[in-house]
Amino acid sequence: MSQLPLSDFGKHRAALMAKMPTNSVALFPAASELTRSNDTEYAFCQNKNFFYLTGFNEPDALLVLLKGEQGQTESILFSLPKDALHEIWQGRRIGQIKAVQDYGVDASYPIAEIESLIADYLEGKSQVYFGFSDHGFAAQIFSWLKHVNRNIRQGAKTPQHLTDVDPMVAELRLIKTENELALMRQANHISGLAHQRAMQKCQVGKFEYQIEAEILHEFARHGARHPAYASIVAGGDNANILHYTANSDVLNNNELLLIDAGAELAGYAADITRTFPVNGQFTAAQKAIYQLVLDAKNLAIDAIKPGMSFAKLNVLTNAFLTKGLVDLGILTGDLTELISDKKVKEYFIHGLGHWLGLDVHDVGDYHISSDREQLRAFEEGMVMTIEPGIYIPLTDLTVEEKWRGIGVRIEDNIAVTETGFENFTVNSPQTIADIEGLMAENAKSIT
Repeated sequence: MSQLPLSDFGKHRAALMAKMPTNSVALFPAASELTRSNDTEYAFCQNKNFFYLTGFNEPDALLVLLKGEQGQTESILFSLPKDALHEIWQGRRIGQIKAVQDYGVDASYPIAEIESLIADYLEGKSQVYFGFSDHGFAAQIFSWLKHVNRNIRQGAKTPQHLTDVDPMVAELRLIKTENELALMRQANHISGLAHQRAMQKCQVGKFEYQIEAEILHEFARHGARHPAYASIVAGGDNANILHYTANSDVLNNNELLLIDAGAELAGYAADITRTFPVNGQFTAAQKAIYQLVLDAKNLAIDAIKPGMSFAKLNVLTNAFLTKGLVDLGILTGDLTELISDKKVKEYFIHGLGHWLGLDVHDVGDYHISSDREQLRAFEEGMVMTIEPGIYIPLTDLTVEEKWRGIGVRIEDNIAVTETGFENFTVNSPQTIADIEGLMAENAKSIT
């Protein structure tokens, strides 16, 4: 499967409309193209909620979902019209006829007609749903409602309730269908191949961006045209910068290379991190930190099942990492007190994981408590990352010199199943033996 069946997007719309009350309307804007410089644009990325409900990947469109007083539903898509001259210069458009035929909406009109029709969709409705986080679109909604309000003396009725639709869509997106899981499994497979390639192509003296190019090449040659996010290719102490994306430094002997990179396939993201030695052989200190992080990751993943939560996993993982750092002499003191004081966060400085889907940091409520614990119980169909790490910058003079400059993160993508979990990240080497073995085969580099 290289994309979701278009019928799946109709099922997404139906699931949302089933949650809407009668006599309501929901509106979802598409993204617009963004200028990169002068008359060139960034690669287009569709608004994810709009995409989830339509599968439609053109800019400057609007989806209107209507639910009548008797529960009847209708979906209308406003989009750019067919335009022969534009299509010669900029590319083909789907147009209104194929929008109905192929995308399963009930009606489609040119986007320019929205101003003349929108009042009919809003007038008399008891509730209007739209995303409150999109301030520009919210301003447009209020402008349209003002036009409806002007006709009150002629009997028009203005909607009285405005509701944020984002949480409703987020709950739907959080639980993946079988087709979505299959697509994410494929995105992980492609990403795993890219991480293999990075290990095989890595050499002392190359630049980080050259390894990034190998990753992007592997994504594309397997059908994933774009990365899901800006790839992190961080050699040596750069690994201790969590969102390092400059990827501009040379790779040095006896240093580690941390790569956080995932493919986007038909809108769905993979998010994988691997850390390995630039020269193919871990030093003793690197090996000790790496094995600790790997064991912590596997401990957390093995505990995943319905009813588990990030909060519970954090207790398990933080205690394990704390003991490991004490055993290595990096943390000192009473183990119980160190765990209670969360001293491990000096070196494990980010969260254990996050939801994954159409967005890399995907939508969905974590049920965060007042002390910032993520209490939401896992359910079948949720997909998440598990990504413990230990980061010891060169500037940390409180530890022995052999530990300084080591940054290790290992990240897998996990789906919750009926009785446990499925690890999607299965073809990217992670044991010390497998990594060193693969890197020893550099002479058999991928063509």
